[in-house]
Amino acid sequence: MNTTTGSIVTRVYRDFRGVDFSNKNVSVYRSPNALNVWKNYKESLGKCIETRPDIELVDEFEGTIYGLFFYTVNNELHKIVHCENKLYDNGEVIFDEMNEQKSQSFIYNKILYIKDGLNYLQYDGDTLEEVEGYIPRTSISRMPSGGGEIYEDVNFLSDYRINSFCADGVSTEYFLDAKNIDNDYIPVVTVNGSVVDSFTVDYTNGKIIFSEAIDEPLTDGQDNVFIKFKKTVEGYKEKITKCTILTVFDNRVFFAGNPDYPNMLFHCSLDAPNYCSDLDYYTEGVDDSKIKALIAGNNALWVLKEPSQSNTTVFYHNPTTDSDYGKVYPNSHSSISTGCVATGINFNDDIVFFSDRGMEAISGDITTEQVLAHRSSLIDAKLLIEENYKNLILEEYEGYLLVIIDNKIYLADSRQKFTQNDHIEYEWYYWELSKKITSTQVKDGVLYLCAEDGIYTLTKKDTEIETVWTTPEDDYGYPYYQKTTNKKGATVCIDGEEVTVLVKTDNNKFEKIDKYKNKKGYIVFKIKKKKWKNIQLKLTSNKPIGISEITLLSYLGAYVKR
Repeated sequence: MNTTTGSIVTRVYRDFRGVDFSNKNVSVYRSPNALNVWKNYKESLGKCIETRPDIELVDEFEGTIYGLFFYTVNNELHKIVHCENKLYDNGEVIFDEMNEQKSQSFIYNKILYIKDGLNYLQYDGDTLEEVEGYIPRTSISRMPSGGGEIYEDVNFLSDYRINSFCADGVSTEYFLDAKNIDNDYIPVVTVNGSVVDSFTVDYTNGKIIFSEAIDEPLTDGQDNVFIKFKKTVEGYKEKITKCTILTVFDNRVFFAGNPDYPNMLFHCSLDAPNYCSDLDYYTEGVDDSKIKALIAGNNALWVLKEPSQSNTTVFYHNPTTDSDYGKVYPNSHSSISTGCVATGINFNDDIVFFSDRGMEAISGDITTEQVLAHRSSLIDAKLLIEENYKNLILEEYEGYLLVIIDNKIYLADSRQKFTQNDHIEYEWYYWELSKKITSTQVKDGVLYLCAEDGIYTLTKKDTEIETVWTTPEDDYGYPYYQKTTNKKGATVCIDGEEVTVLVKTDNNKFEKIDKYKNKKGYIVFKIKKKKWKNIQLKLTSNKPIGISEITLLSYLGAYVKR
C-alpha cells in the first residue's frame, strides 16, 4: 500500500446496496443516511439507486381504512373497501356494521369471505350476508330410542343439527342426540323424503313425539326419518367470528387471535369455510400468551406467539392422517423461544417475524432443528424506536418486503443479501411518505396504500420528493493520515434534473458545494478541503434522480496529529 505523502488516493462509490443505521463502520456501498431511494429492478434493472415513485390519490374516503380487497366475479372487478364501520363495493355502501379494526379476506369457490373480529361475511358480487354455517348431520342410523353412529361434528358456525333415524314401525317417540334444544324453533321433520308436521316436541328432553308410528323403510337399514333441530351453545359461534387472524393452509382456513381464547387455533373442514368442527381446535402452549401470526411455509403451518415466561412461543403444525379422525394437525413446539411482538409473513419462502429485537427468520423445516437468524441488523437502531412498531404492516411488492409503520417504510430487498455471523441478512432501504398508512394491497403489480383520507397508489413519477444519499464517514483506508481533496474535482454519475452536493469533514457540519441542474450523465464538482481525517458527501434533490457512481480523489498528507 503506497503511503507516500502526496500520493493520490481514489475512492469510487458504486454498486450501492442500501442503508446502514447501525452506527458502526459503514461500508462504502451503503449509506448511514439515505431517504426515499431504492433499486427499481423492473424498469432500470437495479443498475443504480433512484428516487422512489410518489403516491397519488385514486379514491377519497373519510376515516380510517381497515381493509382493501379486490374481487373479480363474472368478469367484473369489485373494489371492496372497509372504512370505519362501513363496507363499500366500488364506492357504494353494502354493509354498515363492520368492526373498526383490521379486516382480512380470502376467496374460495368464487366467493369472497371477509373477517373483521366481529363479522364473518361472504359476498358473491351481488349479495353480502353473514356466513351461513353448514348444518351437520351429527347422528345417523339412530333407533327411535337413540344410539346410532356419530357422523359429523357440531359446527361452531351453526346452531342447527340433523339426526337421521331408521324407523321401526312401532315407536312414536324419537330421541335426539341433544337435550334442552332451542324452543324458539320448530324442528323440521322429513319422512321418506316428505316434510311432515304430525308431531309434538319435548324441548327439555330433546324428543319428537309422532301422532302415529312411522313405517319401516322400504330398504332395510336405510334411514328414512330426518330431524333438523336447533341447539344453541353459548359462545360457539363467537369462537370463530371474534378471531382476528387467518391464513389458508392445506385447503383449510385457520383462525386465531380471539381475545377470549388468545392461545387457541381453529380451522375449518376441507374446502368448507362455513364448517368449523367443535373438535378442530388446538391449544398452543400451556399459557395464555397471544397468538400474533399464522404463517404457511416450509411444509408446515407456523404459529407465532408473543413472548411468555414459559418460553413456548413458536409452534408448527404438520398435516397427519388419523385412522379415526381423518386429517388432523397436531402441534409441535419448535426449538425457538423468542416471541413475536408484531406479526410475520412468508417472504419468498423465508419465514420471518418481528420480535423485540427486529426481524427474525426461522431457518430449518419440520424435519430439522429450527434455528433463529436475524435479518434486520442494518436498520434495528431506527426501526426499534418507532412508536408504533408493534402495529407494523407487512406487504410484498416488487421483490421487497415493505415494513410499514405509520408514514415510514423499511424495505428488505430479496435480491440483495449478505452473510453476517454465519447467517443471511437483507439489505434495506428507507422511505418516508406524506401520509400515515393504515392498510395495503397489491393488484396487478400496483401498490395501493390506504390512509385516513383515501386510497393512494405508488405510481406518480413526475413529482417533487425529497431524495437523500449520504456516503459513509470515509478515511480511505488510511485512518492515521491527513488528506486533502484534489482541486481538479470529483464526479457523480447521475440521471435527473437537479442535485445538490454537500460535503462534511471530520466533526464539522455539512457545507453546500453547489446545486446542479440539467446535468444528465455526470457532473464535476470541486471540493477544497485540507487536513481532514474523514470525509462525507451528501447528495440531495427534490426531483427524481438516479445515482450510479461517485468518484472522489484526494492526496495523502502527514500523520494525524494527536
